[in-house]
Amino acid sequence: MSTIPHPLDPLTPQEITKAASVVRSSFEGQVLNFRVITLKEPPKDELVIYLEAEHRDDRTLPKITRCARVEVLLKGKKGANELYELIVAFDRHDVIKQQHLEGKHSYIDAAYMKEVEEACLADSKVQIEIKTLNLPEGASVIVEPWAYATDGSNDMSRRISMCWFYLRLTANPDANYYAYPLDVCAEVSEDLEVTKIYRLPTSGNEKIHNETRPFDHRKIHATDASEYHPDLRPSPRTTTKPYHVVQPEGPSFLIKGQLVTWEKWTFRVGFNYREGLTLHDIRYDGRSLFYRLSLAEMFVPYGDPRAPYPRKGAFDLGNDGAGINANNLQLGCDCLGTIKYFDGWHNTSSGLPLKLPNAVCLHEQDDGILWKHTNFRTGHAVVTRSRILVLQTIITVSNYEYIFAFHFGQDASINYEVRATGILSTAPIALGEPKPPFGTIVAPGVLAPYHQHLFCLRIDPAIEGQKNSVVIEESHAMPINDPDVHNPFGVGYETRTSYIEHEDGFDLDLTKNRVFKIVNEAKTNPMTQTPIGFKLVPSYSQMLLAHPSSFHARRSEYGKHAVWVTKYREDEMFPSGKYTMQSMGGEGIASAIEKRAGDDDEARVRNEDVVVWHTFGSAHNPRIEDWPVMPCEKMVLGLKPVNFFDKNPGLDVAPSTQEVNKSVLYDGDAANALKRRHADRMSFLGEATALEACMDQSDNHSFIKAFQGLLQSAEDVMEYENDFTSDTAPNSLIAAFQDLSAVGFAYRRYNYKTSAKREFYKIARVCTRYLKAD
Repeated sequence: MSTIPHPLDPLTPQEITKAASVVRSSFEGQVLNFRVITLKEPPKDELVIYLEAEHRDDRTLPKITRCARVEVLLKGKKGANELYELIVAFDRHDVIKQQHLEGKHSYIDAAYMKEVEEACLADSKVQIEIKTLNLPEGASVIVEPWAYATDGSNDMSRRISMCWFYLRLTANPDANYYAYPLDVCAEVSEDLEVTKIYRLPTSGNEKIHNETRPFDHRKIHATDASEYHPDLRPSPRTTTKPYHVVQPEGPSFLIKGQLVTWEKWTFRVGFNYREGLTLHDIRYDGRSLFYRLSLAEMFVPYGDPRAPYPRKGAFDLGNDGAGINANNLQLGCDCLGTIKYFDGWHNTSSGLPLKLPNAVCLHEQDDGILWKHTNFRTGHAVVTRSRILVLQTIITVSNYEYIFAFHFGQDASINYEVRATGILSTAPIALGEPKPPFGTIVAPGVLAPYHQHLFCLRIDPAIEGQKNSVVIEESHAMPINDPDVHNPFGVGYETRTSYIEHEDGFDLDLTKNRVFKIVNEAKTNPMTQTPIGFKLVPSYSQMLLAHPSSFHARRSEYGKHAVWVTKYREDEMFPSGKYTMQSMGGEGIASAIEKRAGDDDEARVRNEDVVVWHTFGSAHNPRIEDWPVMPCEKMVLGLKPVNFFDKNPGLDVAPSTQEVNKSVLYDGDAANALKRRHADRMSFLGEATALEACMDQSDNHSFIKAFQGLLQSAEDVMEYENDFTSDTAPNSLIAAFQDLSAVGFAYRRYNYKTSAKREFYKIARVCTRYLKAD
C-alpha cells in the first residue's frame, strides 16, 4: 500500500517535523517561534491535471511537488518580533521561497493569551487598580485578552492586546464571570508590559475616565439567573426521554484516508489552522461540481460607540484560526449515530507536531421527506425520506462557539450551516441606568452590546470544468399594456438573466427573487436548452452597519455586499487579506477588484476560472433569552443544481417503508406500553387455550369463533412486539406471528376449509411456546 500522501492531504506529523528542521537551518543561531506549518496547496493548473488523471484511473499520475508553508517569528535588530513566511519543498529538502512580512502580525493563540493574562494580573499598576474596586471576599479577577481591533489610536507596527476585566464570585472555574464585567481594561504591549489602564464608561453617554469607583455589591444576583453549568444550577428537567440513533447495518459512507464516498458523492476532506474544515474536488456521480469550498473569514464588529469598545472587532479566522480553536468533538454529544472523526495537525512554537483530535466529525442524519406524491385517484402514496451526510466542526473563540457544517443531500444539493452559541461578551453598566440604544441589559449591571457576525464562504466552482460564468436571474411581472407581450389577464411573469462580465460586488434583492447561478456555457442541457449549472441559495442577512469611513468597514470590505465574483488567483484566498491582525484596511476584496478594474484581461470573469464569495451572517441584538448561554442562532445557505441533470437526481432513492424504518405508535408512557404489551400477551394465551379446547370438536362453528378471537389477539401482540423487540433479540417470535397471521387470513379467505385448520393450530402452538418462554 502506498504511503505517499495525496497532494491535497494535510501535512503529516513527520512532514511538520521535517519542515521545521529545514527552516531552522535557514536561521542558524536564532530562536524561532513557529507560528504556522501547514500544507501549501499545489498550483491549481497542476492539480487539475492530476485530479483528472486520477479520475480516469491512469496508471501513472503526474508528479506534484509537495510543499509546506511556514510562518516564523524571530527577534529583529530593534527587539521587535519580525514575521517571515517560507515555502519548503519536501523533495528538495530546501526553502524555495522566503519573505519578510514587515509590519504584519501572525494570529494569536491560547499560549500567548495566557502569557498576556498573567503579565497583566501581575502588573503592580493593575494590582493597585483592582484594590480600588473593593471586591467581595473570595472573589477573583479574570482577565480576558482580545486582539486589538484598529481604531487609529496606536502604532499598529507592534502587537497590542486589549485586556477586559471580569469578576468570578466563586472558586468554581466554570462559574460565569461574564455576569460581572468590571469597569477596568488595560493595554498590554508585545513585550508583555501594561502600557495603559482605563476605567470604562458605565452609562450610555459616559466616556473613558480615571475616576476610581468601587464595585457595586448590589450587582451580585442569584446564581440561577446567570450560571449555565449544570454543577452550578438546579437539577435539569427530567421530561426528555432517550433518543438513540441506530444504524444496524452500519453507515452508508466509505472513507479512504481523506477521501469520502457517500451515495453518489465523492470529495476530499482538508483541514488547516486558519480555515479549519475545507472540501476539495467535489463530484456527484463522477461529474465535477466544485474545486474547493471553505469558510474564508468571519468578522464580529461590536456596535458600542463608546471608546475603547470600537477596539472590539474580531476576525475569528484571520486573528484566531478556526483550525487551532477546533473542539475535540465528543462521541454521542456533538455528533450522533455512527461517527467518523478526522484529526487535525498543527504545530507547537518549537516546531513539533501538535495533534488536534476529533476536529471534524462525519455522520449521517435523517432530514425529513426528500419527495412525496399521493395519487388522489388511486390513493397510492410514494414517499422517500431524505438522508444527508454531515461534516461538522465546532470552534470556541473566547466567549463564543460556532458550529460549522456542510450537508450533502441525495438530491445533489449542498447546504452550509452555521450555528452561533456560547456566552455574550458583556460590558458594565451602572444600576438604574436606562437601556442604551446600542445594547441590552441582561442581568443587574450587565450590558450585552449589539454586534454583527459576518461570515464569508468562498466557492471555487468547477461545473464540469474550470471555465465557468456567473448569471444573475431575476423574476419580473410581464407588462400588461405592451402590444408586443401577450398577457391579457395580467398574471404572467418571466425571468430575465444577465451575465456578470467583470469582477464586482453585488447585493441580494428579495423583491426580484434575484438568484446567482454558476454555469458552464459550453455545456447545454438538451431538454431545457440552457447551460448546466448550480445556483447559490443565499442566507439573507444585513450587511455591515459600520460607517464606510470606520476602521471596521475599511478592514472588512467583504461586508459591503452579499456576493462577490472574482477571477481565481492563487494568492487570493481571504476576503479581508492574508494578515488581518491589526490591519489598517485596503487589503480586502473590494480594494483588489478596484486595482484591477482598468485591466480588462485581469477583471473579466465570464467564461473564466471564477470564484464566488458569499457574505452572510446576523445582526445580533441580544435578548434576555440569550442569557446566560445563547441557544443556537442558525444561518443556512445552499448550492443547488439548476438544469444540470435530466431529471430529479433523488428519484432513485428507495421509498420509505415501516419494515426498514421501524417506527412505532405512541401509546402513552413506557409503563403503560409495557402493561398493554403484557395484557395483549395474556389475551392471546387465553384465546389459544380456547382454541385448543374446541380443536377436536365436530362443531366447526366453535373453532371458527375461537380462531377469530385468536387472530385479533395475534395482531395486537404483533404490534407491540415490533415496538419492543430489540436488534439483539431473536426475531423468531415476530416471524411466527407473521406466519400465523398469513395462514389465518388464508383460512378465512377460503371459507374456513378444514385443510388449513390443523396448520393454523400448529403455528398457534409455536407462538404460544415462544410467549411462555419469553
